Amino acid sequence: MTPDVWTIPTVLPLIWAAIAAVGVFMYVLMDGFDLGVGILFPWARTEEDRDLMMSSVAPIWDGNETWLVLGGVVLLAVFPVAFSIILPALYLPITFMVMGLIFRGVAFEFRFKAHTSKWLWTVAFAGGSLLATFFQGVVLGTFVQGFPVSGTQYTGGAFHWISPFSLMTGIALVLGYGLLGAAWLVLKTEGPLQAWARDATLRLLLGVLFFMAVVSLWVPFLDRSIAERWFTWPNIAYFAPVPILVAVFAWRLWLSLQRGSDYGPFLYTMALFVLGYTGLAISLWPKVVPPDLTIWDVAAPASSQLFLLIGVAFLIPLILVYTTYAYWVFRGKVKAGEGYDH
Repeated sequence: MTPDVWTIPTVLPLIWAAIAAVGVFMYVLMDGFDLGVGILFPWARTEEDRDLMMSSVAPIWDGNETWLVLGGVVLLAVFPVAFSIILPALYLPITFMVMGLIFRGVAFEFRFKAHTSKWLWTVAFAGGSLLATFFQGVVLGTFVQGFPVSGTQYTGGAFHWISPFSLMTGIALVLGYGLLGAAWLVLKTEGPLQAWARDATLRLLLGVLFFMAVVSLWVPFLDRSIAERWFTWPNIAYFAPVPILVAVFAWRLWLSLQRGSDYGPFLYTMALFVLGYTGLAISLWPKVVPPDLTIWDVAAPASSQLFLLIGVAFLIPLILVYTTYAYWVFRGKVKAGEGYDH
């Protein structure tokens, strides 16, 4: 359903959809690079490099997941029908994702203190990061594919999420987060580790561009309405800047690596994620339970949305202040012998 008259009950879901979209995207960007650092852990050259890699995200990693919690709470409280459909469909991959985040969190705390068992926590940190990232990608792929529903009831099975497309997006997100992590290390480190991170950024960029092309070609075949949205006139003219900008920012990222920029690779990598997120939003809007249910179909009563909006109006500025403060305080380079004392 798309509203014909813009009233409070029809505008409120738009506001909440924007809040949820921003929350999820902030999580993807901010937790993506520290998950990416964990994904790169097994390929680091030395144990000292791994210590520096972990120190580069230690003061800020736990606050990043606040955005994921915000997105989940919005889905539960504001779009309860969507929550009742999506959770049963994605119960297993979400469980595996949470297990990965738990492994990573425990390993983060223990690896700083361990000596003889340090290798074990290294494996747990890398494995937890990989597990969480892969299943986040699976969740994304399943969401894009859509859910079988009858009315507002989920009619699929426990393994609906297993498909070639969802498994592909799981692998794609591993490479994407790896790219974010490598670009973050270019920004935060120096010397041999930074040089290694530059090389990793270039290699991962090629993989990410490949998967972005695959997703761009595959998604229109998942739903005819998506193909019509992208490839009919005048939409094709409106949306053409998205793939063009992907090519431009990828070229700028490569150029910044060649010129030895510290900030450029991370900024352009974030720009690629913004464009990828924009492309998915264009494909799916205003569906929150693809392929049929829109944000208006699954929204809570307007009175509930207004009540919750008051609380979020205070909460989001606090999250932004806390996040900005953490990044501002820890804005310098991580150097050997000056690792973060957790």
